[in-house]
Amino acid sequence: MISFNAFIDSISKIKKMPLPGFETQLKMAAVDRLEELQRKSLLNKTPRKAAVMMLIYPKNNIAHFVLIERMISKGAHSGQIAFPGGRQESEDQNDSITAIRETHEEVGINPELQEIITAGTPIYIPPSNYMVSPFLAFAKAELKFTPQPSEVKSIIEVPLHELMDSRSIKHHTLSTSYVTDLTVPCYNLNNQIVWGATAMMLAEFRAILKDSLPLSYE
Repeated sequence: MISFNAFIDSISKIKKMPLPGFETQLKMAAVDRLEELQRKSLLNKTPRKAAVMMLIYPKNNIAHFVLIERMISKGAHSGQIAFPGGRQESEDQNDSITAIRETHEEVGINPELQEIITAGTPIYIPPSNYMVSPFLAFAKAELKFTPQPSEVKSIIEVPLHELMDSRSIKHHTLSTSYVTDLTVPCYNLNNQIVWGATAMMLAEFRAILKDSLPLSYE
């Protein structure tokens, strides 16, 4: 278990750390040659902007973070497990404001409860043509989530130690709206398969936390 107090004690160190970057994210990429595919896609498109949030909070003084199960839809990421987040709106002054606002809208956490620690490395997602900026944040109090009915099928509360345990890293074969029988690296978190861009962003934040928390979770 990772106590929330231990996580809080690591925040000052996290803020000083360099980002592990895209190389670390690639370890959980769903397809080979992702970097080349992203580069070719960006040559022909102007990506839309979006932002997501890895929000860490206490639950019985154990550090947790929240994921969501998206509703089934016609979109490229229908039904997937993801961070709360979404596209940037014209009134958003920057990417962090987008992440905070979307977390409020999708899971009901007021902006004043969300404290940004650091930004992660932005990642381009070719199927939906979004450049996504991830953020790591925390809330000091226990949280009560209210899912947005039109977009969020369920709330998934994940103990942070599950992510830090290397046994959570698996491979899984799946099919989506744009690919069939694809074997992907993934995390098995709270009995949910987390893959794709969310897994890549988790990989970077996991690397940061691994180097900042006081114990080894291998």
